[in-house]
Amino acid sequence: MIIEACVNSAVSAIEAQKGGAGRVELCENLHDGGTTPSAGSIRLARNKLQIDLFVMIRPRGGDFLYSTEEFEIMKEDIRVAKNLGADGVVFGILLPGGALDVKRMRVLIEMARPMGVTCHRAFDMTADPFQAMEDLIGLGVDRILTSGQQPTAQQGAPLIRDLINKSAGRIIIMPGSGIKEPNAAAVIESTGAKEIHIHLEKIRKSKMQFVQPGIYMGKPGQSAFENTIADWKSISELRLTIDNRQLTIDN
Repeated sequence: MIIEACVNSAVSAIEAQKGGAGRVELCENLHDGGTTPSAGSIRLARNKLQIDLFVMIRPRGGDFLYSTEEFEIMKEDIRVAKNLGADGVVFGILLPGGALDVKRMRVLIEMARPMGVTCHRAFDMTADPFQAMEDLIGLGVDRILTSGQQPTAQQGAPLIRDLINKSAGRIIIMPGSGIKEPNAAAVIESTGAKEIHIHLEKIRKSKMQFVQPGIYMGKPGQSAFENTIADWKSISELRLTIDNRQLTIDN
């Protein structure tokens, strides 16, 4: 069972590896659903990781209908990720009616190879998930990250199972969203997935001794003296739960 950890920084990527993740999806701005990380973050992560490094290619938060300028940014970010030694990239582009933008996806996929390619949860915003899956198979995409078009993968498990069954091994279907240690085994059992995508983090307090009151670096009320980091202990506990489940099945 491959556990992919969604992480918000190179430091979090290192923590995820420590916890037993088999692959990381490196992003920034997870409060917006994840955007493309900096070149510096990709470089440091690549230098420190022995596990696979996949890089989010998303120029902004919001929808997945991109302008010409945003598409050019995505192409350049794929070049950067490839040059810095990433193992894969993660992206998705939609048309206004909710179908995949097959034409522009094909351009990015060709640029990305031989790196791996995952279609992220833009898939969950498609009007017809089965047609979208067939389009992605036709494009040669390796993997789909999906919550089964529901807020969480556990809620979307019936669709995820149907996608896995209909894919018949032609593409990897990877459940993600809301998978934690208590429900990970249930998601795996109800879907038949061979890979899962997790996001487990904790708050890290600032070590600043002087605190300037009433000043905000982000939204009003958002503390400038704490941030989030991948929680390697929670990842390790989830890894142990899954490994023990597999051991029970094998025996």
